[in-house]
Amino acid sequence: MAPKKKEEPKPAAPATPKAPEPERPKTPDFDPTTVTLEFTPEQIEDFKDSFQLFDRTPANEMKITYAQCGDLIRALGQNPTNIEIMYVLGKPKPEDMQTKMLDFDQFLPIHQHICKAKDRGTFEDFVEGLRVFDKEGNGTVMGAELRHVLATLGEKMKEDEVEQLMQNQEDANGCINYEAFVKYIMAS
Repeated sequence: MAPKKKEEPKPAAPATPKAPEPERPKTPDFDPTTVTLEFTPEQIEDFKDSFQLFDRTPANEMKITYAQCGDLIRALGQNPTNIEIMYVLGKPKPEDMQTKMLDFDQFLPIHQHICKAKDRGTFEDFVEGLRVFDKEGNGTVMGAELRHVLATLGEKMKEDEVEQLMQNQEDANGCINYEAFVKYIMAS
């Protein structure tokens, strides 16, 4: 038998240049001067009272740090994401969050913008999202799996935040009725 010839490697086909990815449309910077305030005088007084509670300046100068802005807006009943807060603050650097200050007049348009943002999830949206994890189709999800999702996907939560959220939600089998869970979360 004659020895087999070694196959010579075929020359690689010339790489076709990839078409450049189309640029994503840029989100315009937030401009607080374009925001029309629609709050009542009573609401503004309530906001001012809450703002004063967050004011940590030595002479009560009616200023808060950028880092406190999201906490204050959440204390006033809204639920913006950290990304939304960073957007309305002008995407500050992490080191600016504790040093840059915001006065009450700068805060009001930011709060109005967050209040008007309508792309919040509904009860049905959240239930549909959790239904994906309902392997048995019985209206429950495993608590451990939900903990993992909350800590690792999307806007990640810290372990202690997850534990606080999940407190008293699991049944004896470690399962959570996700419709009741969503009602609980949305009522908080």
